Amino acid sequence: MRPSAEHFTSSFSSFRSASSWFELYAAFSTFMMLLRTAINELIPIQIRSFIISKFRAYFFSHSSYKASVHITECWEMNRNELYYAAKEYLPTKIIHDFKVLKVGKLEKQNKFSTALDGGQIVEDVFDNIKLTWICSKIDPPSSHLKLKNSNTLAEKNMFVLTFDEKHREKVMESYLPYVLSAYEATKSGKKVLKIHTKFSDMGTIWQASKLNHPATFEKLAMEPELKKAIIDDLDRFLRRKEFYKKVGKAWKRGYMLYGPPGTGKSTLIAAIANYLKFDIYDLELSSVFSNSDLMSAVRNTSNRSILVIEDIDCNKEVLNRSKLNHDPSENAYLRKMARCPDEKFTLSGLLNYIDGLWSTCGEERFIIFTTNHIDKLDPALLRPGRMDMHIHLSFCKAHAFRFLASNYLDIHGHHPLFEEIESLLEEIEVSPATVAEELMRSEDPDVALGGLYNLLKRNKMESGDMEIKEEEKAPRSG
Repeated sequence: MRPSAEHFTSSFSSFRSASSWFELYAAFSTFMMLLRTAINELIPIQIRSFIISKFRAYFFSHSSYKASVHITECWEMNRNELYYAAKEYLPTKIIHDFKVLKVGKLEKQNKFSTALDGGQIVEDVFDNIKLTWICSKIDPPSSHLKLKNSNTLAEKNMFVLTFDEKHREKVMESYLPYVLSAYEATKSGKKVLKIHTKFSDMGTIWQASKLNHPATFEKLAMEPELKKAIIDDLDRFLRRKEFYKKVGKAWKRGYMLYGPPGTGKSTLIAAIANYLKFDIYDLELSSVFSNSDLMSAVRNTSNRSILVIEDIDCNKEVLNRSKLNHDPSENAYLRKMARCPDEKFTLSGLLNYIDGLWSTCGEERFIIFTTNHIDKLDPALLRPGRMDMHIHLSFCKAHAFRFLASNYLDIHGHHPLFEEIESLLEEIEVSPATVAEELMRSEDPDVALGGLYNLLKRNKMESGDMEIKEEEKAPRSG
């Protein structure tokens, strides 16, 4: 069958219609090229970027794209303060219709505390921004459970914070600092002090226990001038953060407590911790086998804390080198240390932590050493900048005795035995601990003071006998 005239007319019209569309597309493309050229030449790039951002914000305002922040328990081998801030902050956002609550009560708290249970979702609103928190567990490969040459366990917990991507800047610059500030505001008031002990044979660096020591400066049997000097120094340290930054020094302070056994060194440390509301990290140097071990322990202590090294004179490495030359075994030990300093704990490693580069591993910290024999220590350990205050705690004298009698026996006035006891205390050396123990033997002030008087008299007679024997042993001339 031959095509009709109508068929040819229809095909021709379709061809002309397609041609028109092509011409229209070409004209539109040319117009857009000219418009782009005009925009690029006439409108500055800053204005173009602003217009484009507004277009994107308008057309993609309902986008479901989310961003998330992972806040792990540790950060570069250190305690992550932001993690603990979130841990403290989020329980305040737990609402009444939560089906699972984790509840507990500490000994010194009056109310119950709530905490997040694993996997629980908490929603928060900040400046009209909706945020979602969830506590998650980290299960690292077994090969990464421990860091090389360290007892530090890899981090196991983290918080995941999710929010709309468009609010990233406000979350990072405003919301997270807000969480940190809320944590700092509540931390001091409700903090339960802890004492941390390092164990060399355990996976964790520090094991924590509650610090229940009741010592306060009001209860210390100490000379008023010395007590005031210590309190003034503590207060001055706390308020001088900007000063330390201005002069370029790490915000830390070193105390050397020295004196005979039983003179109250450990009690003073507890009183300082209770006054400052600082945790204590009790470091046994016998558990430190190398400088890297020391660094690992130090890096895992928190800010606002006290690092305590008691009886530091018991460690060979910190003793005065000039007084060790006569001992062959000590000389052999020093030669060994010189050959392999990186494999052992050294005095230089300790000094580097006190005022070297390691001292910048934290801020608002105290370092307290105690010793019964300060004369045995290397002078390098004692100079200002390392041990800023040397606090001598001596034997019990009249003022300390009166304070103990008031504290233990509620004697606030005079007692017939006071003068005789005070006279004996001036002649013999007795520690405050010995006096306190004797005063605790009876609730009757007359009996307790009588027992103390008899003890001091016996000690005086024994010391006199010892002096006589020493004189008899002394060679006589002629």
